[in-house]
Amino acid sequence: MSEEKLGFFGRLKQGLTKTRNNIVNGIDSVFSGFSNIDDDFYEELEEILIMGDIGINATTSILDRLKEQVREQHIKEPSQCKELLIQSIKDQMHVESTAYDFEKEQSVVMVIGVNGVGKTTSVGKLAGILKNDGRKVLLAAADTFRAAAGEQLTEWANRAGVDIIGGAEGSDPASVIYDAVNAAKARNVDVLLCDTAGRLHNKKNLMEELRKMNRIIDKEFSGVHRENLVVLDGTTGQNALQQAREFGEVADLTGIILTKMDGTAKGGIAVAIQSELNVPVKYIGVGETIEDLQKFDSDDFVNALFNVHGEAESGME
Repeated sequence: MSEEKLGFFGRLKQGLTKTRNNIVNGIDSVFSGFSNIDDDFYEELEEILIMGDIGINATTSILDRLKEQVREQHIKEPSQCKELLIQSIKDQMHVESTAYDFEKEQSVVMVIGVNGVGKTTSVGKLAGILKNDGRKVLLAAADTFRAAAGEQLTEWANRAGVDIIGGAEGSDPASVIYDAVNAAKARNVDVLLCDTAGRLHNKKNLMEELRKMNRIIDKEFSGVHRENLVVLDGTTGQNALQQAREFGEVADLTGIILTKMDGTAKGGIAVAIQSELNVPVKYIGVGETIEDLQKFDSDDFVNALFNVHGEAESGME
């Protein structure tokens, strides 16, 4: 595990302390408090997982898998179930390696999400990550609705050392996309990252806006790899899930960026989102700097949550 990754793992582990207290301590008390694996044992586990924001769908899948393994392996002791439970949660959240194909292909990435979830910041950090990977990146400041959004994105563009195409405040976001797409083609850009306005309360306008942008990309940049990432704030728990559902009605979501995972008691939502929406968490953020946004790794996440030393980590000690 690289030093940067190790540092991130440490921050993730620290960030998930409240979630750990919320979920893991409860789970441990079930494993130590029950002498038999019976309906009461499973019920108690179910309650803790659901209360920990893991959601009904994910909890049901995780427990069904656990019951199956307990039967197959003739396990009698509750304490022997913990490893299986941890593995079951990891399996539930596994992200296919193809999820990041857009990083290697010529692609247009729309980043959507309500204001205040760290959307513009995530676009800036993603630009930095891709640039460090040797990709040629262009940013489109298509959130012309919020006065500070363009300025904020320009600051990130400068920090990441990438170009940006913007529009005047209040101008048509679709025209910014049109300019950005044509600039991306002319400059032979690898990844065009588009920051979009995030006002769900006015869903009809947002739908129309996104449709218009999509039409322009289809027409002007056909055959390019498309990605729609929704940014969700981990501290909002079940609310984040509802937002993702609503954005799923306006756009075909391909991935989730989960931010503000440092210091939330609702970190279990990362498990719920994947299961409820069938959309993978692709990036996870635990702080303010570019290094604080990383590709989501289900093993790392669950190890950090359960305070388990991952193999890669123990190898570093």
